[in-house]
Amino acid sequence: MPYFYVSLTTRKKIELNSQGTTAILVFANSAKEDLVNKRIAKGERLFSELTKSTLQKAKNSGLPVFHISDDDQIGSSFGQRFTNAIASVFNTGFTSIIAIGNDTPHLKTQQLKLAAGQLAKGKTVIGPSKDGGFYLLGLQKSNFEISEFQKLPWQRFSLYHKITMWLQKESSELVKLPALQDLDCEKDLKSILSFSDDLSPTLFLLIAQLIKRKRGLYYTNQNFSSSYPNSFPFNKGSPAVSFI
Repeated sequence: MPYFYVSLTTRKKIELNSQGTTAILVFANSAKEDLVNKRIAKGERLFSELTKSTLQKAKNSGLPVFHISDDDQIGSSFGQRFTNAIASVFNTGFTSIIAIGNDTPHLKTQQLKLAAGQLAKGKTVIGPSKDGGFYLLGLQKSNFEISEFQKLPWQRFSLYHKITMWLQKESSELVKLPALQDLDCEKDLKSILSFSDDLSPTLFLLIAQLIKRKRGLYYTNQNFSSSYPNSFPFNKGSPAVSFI
């Protein structure tokens, strides 16, 4: 089966793969942009490797692959950018899409193939992430409505609940994959490393190094606090989170 890797910067029509009409959308920012959003110090090499690894898994599925990064995204909010990315792939002629990010290291090619098989049967597929979102969305073009899709509570803890309700209303059958841990911030590193058997050696080493560095900074701060009990390191605080 042919493999197509397409950046939508060119906005080219591509030939549909010979065994179906499903494409994979890898919606993943550049390492530089991930570094800003994920708040993982010194994590640029990790983000680069995550994208590289995700694209390779997508390629191994044998399906056409679109990678839409910062320069290709259109919209002011995450929901707008993600929705427009999906619409762009559908506009090339595909009738179903498997949308994934680069932040789920335990995702396997086998799960992509499973999703493609379910889509070929007319079903819809979702893979829930443990933070209330999803790491994989297998969507039929017939069930995709841009205006309704953009109204979903993107980047909120209630996203998985809301989108499953919407998909169940729009599609004939919704297939749910096992929940996986995604990588949003430093506290997720340890959880991901606890399932190291599913990680590549490179990802394992990069995550282990970041955890080791974080522990070193923690002990340095502890020693500083003991020596200067009246001093407090600057902390800009965590962002507010909506449960809507």
